[in-house]
Order: sequence, then structure tokens, then C-alpha cells
Amino acid sequence: MAGFWGRRKREQEAQQAQDADLARQAQQALVAADERIRTAGDELAFAQAELGDSLTADLGAALHAVRTHLREAFQLHQLNHDEIPDTEEELRTRNARIVQLCEWADGLLDEKTSALADTIAKVRNAPQVVARVRADADALSSRVPQARATIERLSSRYAESAMHRISSAAEESEQLIAFATHGADVSERRRAAQQNQEANLALETATEAVRRAGAILDAVEDFEIEALRAESTLADVVADSREDIAAARNAPQTPEVVAATAALNAALRALTPTGQPNDPFAELSDLRTANAALDAAIDKANYRAQHPLPSLEHVQHSLDDADRQLGVARGLIAGHRGWIGADARTRLAEAERLRTDVPALLPAEETREQALSAARRVAQLASEALQLAQRDIDSARPQDQGWGGNQGWGPGGRRGGGGGDIVSGVLGGLVIGSILDGIFD
Repeated sequence: MAGFWGRRKREQEAQQAQDADLARQAQQALVAADERIRTAGDELAFAQAELGDSLTADLGAALHAVRTHLREAFQLHQLNHDEIPDTEEELRTRNARIVQLCEWADGLLDEKTSALADTIAKVRNAPQVVARVRADADALSSRVPQARATIERLSSRYAESAMHRISSAAEESEQLIAFATHGADVSERRRAAQQNQEANLALETATEAVRRAGAILDAVEDFEIEALRAESTLADVVADSREDIAAARNAPQTPEVVAATAALNAALRALTPTGQPNDPFAELSDLRTANAALDAAIDKANYRAQHPLPSLEHVQHSLDDADRQLGVARGLIAGHRGWIGADARTRLAEAERLRTDVPALLPAEETREQALSAARRVAQLASEALQLAQRDIDSARPQDQGWGGNQGWGPGGRRGGGGGDIVSGVLGGLVIGSILDGIFD
């Protein structure tokens, strides 16, 4: 008993120490939150003077929400120190709520002041950003004539279908550069009018326009490299395709191989003659597609030559055998429903579920092997269900005691009237059926 009261006293002392620590945290959090509200108010006043009300509205709304909700925290603190005595649980709950409110207020003000600091940095750095936009626009403008000359030179070499991705690159980049310069001018005018939000928006759009113009001009230079690489790859694919066509003559001449060979020959004949403008990207894509189709057709033909497709009669024979085994297993389990365990019933259910999928797999040649495999699986599951069901039936019957009398034995020492003889005959029939099925494999 002394040990119980000693443990109880130690628990109370530990709880009192935790409550005292929570009370100190609540008081410190209130002091810090009050100071944070004051400094956030000062930051808001300075930001409004520099940015205006529109860009500082979020911080103002957050500061108003914090002041509103922290009234609750101060009221709870006042309740903790009034003349009315409180229970330990009431003090604990109030202090925890005070800490929660102060942490929420600190997090919200951190988020909004950080966002406002980014906006202030943009405003203060705006002159440098505008200067960079103008410098980038001038540098890009000097690249436009070179891009136009490159497009004209490539147009005589490549077809219009290949050139459409860069044919208007020079004009588009010129428009974007002019838009960026205009945006920089608008940003400066808006900032001079103390319209900082509009000024920032104009500057952001100008910066994005410069970036897009640079990407378009880079694409013109990249196009020539990509086109040369495509032409080189096309030559390799042409050589490989001709080798595949020669190899296809030695493959089994199935309809798929014949059709794929004809399609690849047509793709080779459709290639643009040497010296005429071509589209190496489209020609390479078409030739690769036809080449891959021929490879797939040859692989399928070779596989089928090594693994002949089972006939419909063969698959149907296996399915009939599976149905016979299903019927026997279903009848035995239905006739001894209370004696059959979960294993036998599960295998029977799985066999019946799999049996419903087989007819849809029969017609198509691509799934006929799958149909044969599924039919054999149905037969196997049905056989396992039958064996498990017989095991459950045997274990549920009373066991014969001793060797005397005629208990369980017929005339001449033979086992009498047993369901085991019936099931043995059934299992023997299933074995014979499986052997006959193997003859057709």
C-alpha cells in the first residue's frame, strides 16, 4: 500500500511541475505576442507609406485578425488570476489555449510579413530589374537578323512541314521584345505615379516576355542541330530497315509479316529523293513505326512457329473435362454443406469464377493459349476442391473402433457402404480424364 501512495504522490508532483511549466509558457507567449503585434503594426505603417494600401492589404487583414483572436488569450489569462479559485484542469486548459492562440498569431504574422518583404524587395530593386530587361531586350534584338537569315537558309533545305515550328520565330521574337520594352516603360511611369502594384505587374510581364523571346531564338539555333541529327539517324534507320526486309524473307510468311513488310517498303519508297527539301522528323517517325511493326510481326511469327496454336477442339476438350470435374466437386460440396471447410469452398469458388472468363478467350488466336491454360487451371482447382472436401468429410465422420464385428466392414472383409469408395471412383475418373487430356497436348 505504501508503494501505491508513493507512486501516486510522485505522479501528482510531476503533473504539478508540468502545469507550472505550461503556465510560464502561456505568460511568456502572451508577452511575446503583444510585442510582435506592436512591431508588425510599425512594419505595416512603413510599408503603407512605401507601397500604398493595395499591396499591404494582406498584412493589414492578418494584423486585424490577430488582434481580434488574442483578446481571447488575454481574457483567459485574466481569468487565471482573478479572485475566483479555479481547478487544476481549468488552469491547464486555459494555459494550453493561450499558447495555441499565440503560436497561431506568430505563424500568421511571419507568413504575411515574409510575403510583404518580397514585395518590398521587388519595389526597391525595380530600377535594376528594368535596366536588366532593357539590356536583355537589346541583346535579343541583335540576334533577330541572324535568326531570320538562318530560317531563310533552312527553308531551302527542309520541307514546310518541318519548318513550321520556327518559320515565324523572327517575327514572334521581335513582337515579344517590343512588348518587353513597352512593359518596362509602363512600369517606370506607374512607379513614378506611386502605383506600385500596377508597376510590379508590368515589370513581371516584361520580364516574362524577354524570357520567351530568348527561348524562341534559341529554338531556331537548336532546330538546325536537331534536323542534322535526325537526318543522320534516318540514314541508319533506312539501312536497318532494308536489312529487316531481307531477313523477313526467311521468316514464316504469315499475313502479319507480309503486311508489315509491304508497309515498310512503302515507307522507304515515300522518302524524299536526295536533293529535295524533306521533313526528316516526320520521315524518321514513320520509318521507325513501320520498322518496329515488322520486327514485332517477325517475332510473333517465329514464336508461333515454335509454339503452334492449339486448335479450338483441343481447347474445348480441356474445357469439357474441367466442367466435368467442376460438376463432381460442386455436387459433393453441395451435398455435405455443413461438413466442408473453407479451403474446399474457396477453391471451388475460384474455379467457377475462372470458368466464366474462358469463353471470351476462345475466339481470338492471341488469347487461345490463355484459354487453354485457364481451362486446365479450372480443372486443377476443381480437383483440389474435391480432394479437400473428401478430407473434411472423412474427418467429420465417427472413426471405427477396433477390428472386431462388422463395424464398417462388409462380407469377406471388404469396406462396406463407404463414401470413400464412391469418391475413390470419382477421383479415379478424374485421373483418367486428366490422362486423356494429356494425350491431346
